[in-house]
Amino acid sequence: MSFFNSMNVAATGLTAQRLRMDIIAENIANANTTRGSDGGAFQRRTVVMRQAQPSTFSTNLQSALSGQPLSGGVRVSRIATDPTEGPRVHDPGHPDADADGYVQMPNVNIIMEMVNMISASRSYEANVTAMDVTRSMINRTLDIGRQ
Repeated sequence: MSFFNSMNVAATGLTAQRLRMDIIAENIANANTTRGSDGGAFQRRTVVMRQAQPSTFSTNLQSALSGQPLSGGVRVSRIATDPTEGPRVHDPGHPDADADGYVQMPNVNIIMEMVNMISASRSYEANVTAMDVTRSMINRTLDIGRQ
């Protein structure tokens, strides 16, 4: 694996984690939205990731021998909606209350979203660190070539 392939892998991780943080922020922002675009309570969304391109040793070897760049990293396959139902809160004065005075709330758990945000942030930082280490290795390699 070349230096640039490792940078590309880290870049795919940065992109995926950034989207994950955006979706988590959207969930937090809509934690009290009782009427969404579909007319119901907001439904929590999650990012589903997959390996960029499943490969075996033989496909990697063929790619390396032919001079083609190796693939790797992660891709966002889709943004899924969490189908679980949120809590029902008794609030007869709410404009979205049903005949019994209950309001269907979003299925967003702020604590869980904050934990997910910290996890995404740490993953993002790990990918930045991997890119920095790779850049440092490239610079040291160039320094060796100059001497």
